[in-house]
Amino acid sequence: MTRPPRKKPADHPTGAQLRAARGLLNMSVLELSERTGLAVNTIKRAESVNAGAPINAANAKLLVTTLTAAGVAFIAPSDGLGAGARLVDDAQPALSRKRRSTSESEGD
Repeated sequence: MTRPPRKKPADHPTGAQLRAARGLLNMSVLELSERTGLAVNTIKRAESVNAGAPINAANAKLLVTTLTAAGVAFIAPSDGLGAGARLVDDAQPALSRKRRSTSESEGD
């Protein structure tokens, strides 16, 4: 006997929202992984669709909480418009990317 798919909670983010939120913050998948403790593949899978993120509710809540704490607001769909994400404060600077210097990449 096959179970019907579980219904996602109303506040479950879409993959597109998670991608957008991370992009607004200039945050890499690796950095989000380090901040949440989730595997990189889990985050990539969550962001791989435009519909509801294919992850469990606990991981979705962790991602939303982390991205919200970093300065993103998740917007629920309304009046025929889709879900979205935006910066809470327009003046908030994007996170700076951590890039390896050329000496580090050459193994000096």
